[in-house]
Amino acid sequence: MSLAETLQKPITAEMLMEMPDDGVEREIINGELVERRSKPGDPPMTRRNWDHSRIEAAIAKILGFWSDAQPKPRGKVLGGEAGFRLKPDPETFVGIDVAYVSAEMVARRNPKSKFGDEPPVLAVEILSPSDQHEDVVNKVKLYLEVGTVVWVVDPDFHIVTVHQPGRPIEVYREGQELAGDPYLPGFVARVDSIFEA
Repeated sequence: MSLAETLQKPITAEMLMEMPDDGVEREIINGELVERRSKPGDPPMTRRNWDHSRIEAAIAKILGFWSDAQPKPRGKVLGGEAGFRLKPDPETFVGIDVAYVSAEMVARRNPKSKFGDEPPVLAVEILSPSDQHEDVVNKVKLYLEVGTVVWVVDPDFHIVTVHQPGRPIEVYREGQELAGDPYLPGFVARVDSIFEA
């Protein structure tokens, strides 16, 4: 099936996962296919950005240490644009830089599925030069609608902005500790550890 044929019918997460890996970032937002390409003169897409990758690895490592210290059964830390269906109607499917899923979601997951079929506990979005403010705001709103906590990580200003459903926004800077209660019980990490070279 060609991409043109695919777009003539409602798109699903399964269909998106079968599309070619052609350097175009694709998500489904409220039933609509959204594609992001670099325009001439724009910074390259995040995928091959060294600093973005370094920060993503640091966050996954920090969350992994915390997760490994939790009693079994444990949740999982995922990275590298892990795919998640946030909601089935309208179909909403996104790639997340770093995510934490609960032990209950891990137990329910079909091992043959190529993506998470429900929202994660935590979504970490690392800003990159190609990100548009409106896109980030809309994505945060989507996460909050489905009950997911969001960390928006700004590599330029070395801050982490935490968005929790029904709670005020919190901003953490270098020299402070990022706390994860109640969604990540007992999680504490120095903000500096996310941005260290």
